[in-house]
Amino acid sequence: MTEDAEELPEPPHWRLLTSEQVGDAQRGEVRTAGHRRVSFGLYRSATQGDEWSELVKDLQAFRLVLPEGAAFTHVTGARLRGWDLPQLPRQVPVFASVPGDVARPRRCGLIVSRLVSDAPDELRHGLPVAAAEEILLRASRDLGTLDVAIMLTSALRVGDIDQQRLERLLASRRPGVRRLRAACHLSDRKCESPGEVLLKILHDVCDVPADPQVELFDDRGTSLGRADLLLRGTRHVHEYDGGHHRDKDQHRTDLRRERGLSPHYERRGFTLDDLLNHPLTVMHELDRLLERPHQLRRLHRWRSLVLSSCYSEDCRERLHMRWQRLTGQVEWQPTG
Repeated sequence: MTEDAEELPEPPHWRLLTSEQVGDAQRGEVRTAGHRRVSFGLYRSATQGDEWSELVKDLQAFRLVLPEGAAFTHVTGARLRGWDLPQLPRQVPVFASVPGDVARPRRCGLIVSRLVSDAPDELRHGLPVAAAEEILLRASRDLGTLDVAIMLTSALRVGDIDQQRLERLLASRRPGVRRLRAACHLSDRKCESPGEVLLKILHDVCDVPADPQVELFDDRGTSLGRADLLLRGTRHVHEYDGGHHRDKDQHRTDLRRERGLSPHYERRGFTLDDLLNHPLTVMHELDRLLERPHQLRRLHRWRSLVLSSCYSEDCRERLHMRWQRLTGQVEWQPTG
């Protein structure tokens, strides 16, 4: 008689991953030349690609320590989905989520949270990404309302949001829901850049009704292009002037456009410095346009949003230190 053959244990999940899923990443100690350490026990080939390709290679390596069913979330998932992001701290870890009671791996530079939703994951650039609504909720636990509004606006614009799933999420009591709900009230899918989102929200909290991405026409009905914001019931055009507007060629284009608008509309341009560091001046301009008295409560509402967002240096530093603690990174400062 022959004894029943013992069943061999199933190989660990990471051994079943193919080269298409993890590239040339390796788990273990690799001491040969031409490899770069991603985190403890994770290596990949040392390459000199652009920032995006290097990020994808790093994420492929992190898949070797993530359990089955894990997906990238938070700003990592948002980046893979191609969303706009706010200003972030100087070092940003990799964020992932794992389902159910699966053990969460711990690695330097990796923050793993537990996912309680059954929303399906997706593949982006060959990497598993959490549902858009879950990405926003996870980000809402760390970032400010302005930051989440920028991400949500971009997600709405590219069509990643399932409205029914978002409404069910907002009706729950999970961590981050209150901030995500506040961001929903401030978001408008018509805004096309983070700067436009900030400009629109500033007008909203200052009680200045304005419509984004409005088609402009002259008296003969000829199209003059679109405006970032058109103050409702007026011919005042307010637009966000990002850094690219100072480019020589772009500057010439902007001047020609302003000359075309000037007989029919009055245009004002605002920079990020105006919105963040000189909001009182901006608010006074808005009040003069509407011929109304100044009310500091409007300014306080805006400053409160900015100070609790990553557009505040103090907030970025606090978030940086928090993420360092969660990932096990500690920077010892020299003492005299």
